[in-house]
Amino acid sequence: MPPTMKLDYYEILSVERTASDQEIKTSYRKLAMQYHPDRNPNNPEAEEKFKACSEAYGVLSDPDKRAAYDRYGHAGVNGSGGFPGGQGSPFQQGADLNDIFGDLFGEMFNMGGQGGRRASRQQRGRDLKFDMRLEFEEAVFGVEREVTIRRAEACEVCEGSGSEGGKAPETCQQCGGRGQVRSQQGFFSIARTCPICSGTGTVVRNPCKTCHGEARIQREHKILVKVPAGVEQDTRIRYTGEGDAGRFGGAPGDLYVVLTVKAHKFFERDGDDIHCSIPISFTQAALGAEIEVPTLDGKETLKVPEGTQSGKEFKLKGKGVPHLSSYGKGDLIVEVRVQTPTKLNKLQKDLLRQLSDEIKMENTPTSRGLFDKVKEMFS
Repeated sequence: MPPTMKLDYYEILSVERTASDQEIKTSYRKLAMQYHPDRNPNNPEAEEKFKACSEAYGVLSDPDKRAAYDRYGHAGVNGSGGFPGGQGSPFQQGADLNDIFGDLFGEMFNMGGQGGRRASRQQRGRDLKFDMRLEFEEAVFGVEREVTIRRAEACEVCEGSGSEGGKAPETCQQCGGRGQVRSQQGFFSIARTCPICSGTGTVVRNPCKTCHGEARIQREHKILVKVPAGVEQDTRIRYTGEGDAGRFGGAPGDLYVVLTVKAHKFFERDGDDIHCSIPISFTQAALGAEIEVPTLDGKETLKVPEGTQSGKEFKLKGKGVPHLSSYGKGDLIVEVRVQTPTKLNKLQKDLLRQLSDEIKMENTPTSRGLFDKVKEMFS
């Protein structure tokens, strides 16, 4: 891929933003194996994809870097993912293809040896998503709000063991505690996950009556969400460890708060700038005036010079949205729209006709050019 492109790290690894650490690791290994230089000699395209996968994994496999990336995108990590050999890369110690992927094959095929690894009984908790709807001003200035989420927490009765009385689980008789059952096919001994214990090597004989052996129960949990000033639509805030509790001592999942920002009835946002339209009268545009303009911080005075045309834009510096990852603010862009008077009485019409006779449009170069173009269209 061209070096100027900065693709989304989740897209590079073909995973969802709520993907678990194991899902990210599995997808990365699959892609890295596919594009590894040893498998694709003299293939620059494969090499670039391999580097991109390594950079993405270097960020998403690190909890702190991933949290920064989820909040601020590429600007939040400043390229800390790195390429092979750089900081955060799994290849910086000179690992080869076997170092990275060898354990994958050890879990599936063995030439008659014991090999293989028992699956851990511990299970990481599921990541959760919470949708939060913000008012326009809350997204601009930031807000703190306590929300209630429903998540799985360790059962207090069995202390997260899943077994009645908190007793330790028993060794699985089907696999002898190995977590795998083997079958011989020719020269190969093929190991499969034990269907009885699901690869954990243990079983619960007397499930806890409170959690029914699940080791967790569903509870409501309150969390204070701190939304920084300047967030945009679909911003995701990650709270590490606030998702579902892990089973049997496994690590908890994360909570992702996804922000939806309501539209404003007057202002429109473009990045960190805000746009609005203000009506002015014909006389204000022609003679100039000072008008009051609403901003998110209160009213400001805007000087409209004489001869202002409808559609003219004025910029109020620093009256926009605070920059999310740096100091300062965007601007407020004000477009003035000249309003044509309607329902004139006879006196007003006579005065306008008199004014029209006094004003010679051909004396205004910009207007003459416009009328000349219109005349040409009809000639």
